[in-house]
Amino acid sequence: MKKKLSLRGAGWLVAGGTAALLAACTSTPQPPEPPPVVVVPPPAEPPPVVEEASKTAVSSASTPRAYRRDAAGHLYALHRDRIWKGRMPPLLYAIGVLQVEVDREGHVRNVDWMRAPRHAPEVIAEIERMVRAAAPYPVPARMGKVVYTDTWLWHMSGQFQLDTLTEGQD
Repeated sequence: MKKKLSLRGAGWLVAGGTAALLAACTSTPQPPEPPPVVVVPPPAEPPPVVEEASKTAVSSASTPRAYRRDAAGHLYALHRDRIWKGRMPPLLYAIGVLQVEVDREGHVRNVDWMRAPRHAPEVIAEIERMVRAAAPYPVPARMGKVVYTDTWLWHMSGQFQLDTLTEGQD
């Protein structure tokens, strides 16, 4: 003999099945992603000391704007492995505007931040170290001394481009 299922029994069956289905569909919330890790490579060894007169280039620039191209080329030559290749991504870790005073012998006399990336003090220190370690710069023969300004575009990997020689940004 067959037993009929009453409407009341069917209702409980549907409600129980729905509850079981909902319980199976819940998920455990995922923990938040950790913030990105900024990697600043260890300081490079300073270049070996060679007689400065034999290796110092001479710049024929007659304006600070023209000299900054020579200075940027000089920094790129010393830090080839740190230069970002191609167009930079749209969001950079740090952007800083630095003014550098170079004397008549190519030595750095002063660095002054016009816009420092204060949220990244490790980048400020690394840029200053790189700028000072790159001396002697090309001698500003036509100007005697020069104060030039360049913008540093810094990726979280520790690679950079200078605005003077940038390949652009996506």
